[in-house]
Amino acid sequence: MAIDFGTNLVARWPSARAEHVTLLKKAGVQAVLTDAPDAEFEKAARAAGIEYALESAAAIPGSFGDGLWPGVRSQGRRGDADLAGASREPWVDANGWRYAVERALHPERAPVGTFAHRDKSQIVPYSTLETALIEARVDGGNFVLDLEPGYREALLSGDAKAAAAWESLGKTAAWLSANRALFAYPADPTITALAADGFSEELVNLLFRRNASPAVAPASAPPEPAPEKIRALVAAALPSLPPKALEHARAGAIVVTDAKPDPAWKVLREDTDRIVYTVGKGQVVAYREEISDPNEFALDVIDLVTHRRRSCRLWNALSSIPRAVIPGRGEMLISVINYGSETNNEIQARVQGRYTRAMLLRPESEPVPLKVSGRGSMTEIFLPGLRRVAAVRFSA
Repeated sequence: MAIDFGTNLVARWPSARAEHVTLLKKAGVQAVLTDAPDAEFEKAARAAGIEYALESAAAIPGSFGDGLWPGVRSQGRRGDADLAGASREPWVDANGWRYAVERALHPERAPVGTFAHRDKSQIVPYSTLETALIEARVDGGNFVLDLEPGYREALLSGDAKAAAAWESLGKTAAWLSANRALFAYPADPTITALAADGFSEELVNLLFRRNASPAVAPASAPPEPAPEKIRALVAAALPSLPPKALEHARAGAIVVTDAKPDPAWKVLREDTDRIVYTVGKGQVVAYREEISDPNEFALDVIDLVTHRRRSCRLWNALSSIPRAVIPGRGEMLISVINYGSETNNEIQARVQGRYTRAMLLRPESEPVPLKVSGRGSMTEIFLPGLRRVAAVRFSA
C-alpha cells in the first residue's frame, strides 16, 4: 500500500533499524520515511503493518517545508514545557493559519507540513512534536513527525521523559484520528480573510494569533455576501481588491482593505491611519497605506466586529489559540491548542450564540459535560485546565 500523507501518522526516521519498530508501533506510527534502505527494517516494519519509503523517492502532495517549529519561544530546559516571563505576553510560533490558507487555496489536497526543528540555539520541549501534529490535524492537514536529534537520542536510550512524551504523542494521535470529523467542519465566517499565494499571509497569521478565529477563502473566489454571517471581510495585502468584495459592503458587511478607494465612496469618518466609507448598506474601512503592523491590524479587525460579535474569546490562556467551526445548525465547536505549559487553572471561554449544552472532548479523558451560562448573545463555559488540545461542542 502507498503512504497516505493526508491521514497516516508518518515519521521521518533516519538510520532505521529493525529494533526500532517496537518503538514506532508504540506511538501508532503508520508509515516511515528513512534515508537509506535496510532490508531487515523493511521486513520488520511490513510485518508490523508500517509502510516504508525512502524519503528521497517520496512525493508528498501539498507539502510545505517552511513552517515555524510550534511553541513558546524561550530558553527552556530540554524535555520540559516552559513559558515566557510572567510579566510579558508569550511569543507563540504557530502554523494553524498556514494549513487553513493552503486548504483554501488548494482544496483538492490536504496540506502536509514537512518542516523540522533546525534552530540549534533554541532548545525545545519534547511535547512540541505533539503540538506540531495537533495544529496540523485541527486545521485539516497533516504533519510528518521529525524528532529533534536530542529527543530521538533520549528516546532510543530509554530516557523516561522522552518515553512519556512519545507515549503521549501516540495517545493524542489516536484521538485526533478517531475525532477527525470534528475538525472537518466549515469555520465560523464572522471574520473571513481573503488569501492569495504570496500575499496576505502575515495578516492571516496574526488574525489567528490574536484569536480572531477567521475563516479563510481564496481571493480568486470570495464567498457570496451574507452579512448576517460574514460580519467582516478582510481583503487587504492583496494584488487588487476583488470586485465581489464590494458586494459584501453593499449587502451590509464591513470590508477591510488597503486598496485605493473609489472616489464615488461616501466618507463616513477619517481616522489617522484609515478612512471609513459608506458603501451600500455597509462600510469599507480603507487604510491609507500598506499595512505595516499585522498585529495591530488584527486587533483593529476584532474591534470593528466588536467583542460581542466575535466567534469566540478566551481568558487566562495567553499561549493558546482557539478555532471556531460550525458542525451543523444550532451548533458550534471550538478547538483550543495550548502552545505553552500545561495549566490546571480554569480557562474562561465564550462563543457566539446561545446554547444549552456543552461537551468537553480531549485525549486524556472521556467526554465531560460542562456548565453553560448565557452572556448576552454569547455562551460561556470554563475549561478545567488545558494540557495540549481540547474541543468543546455546543448545542441548543
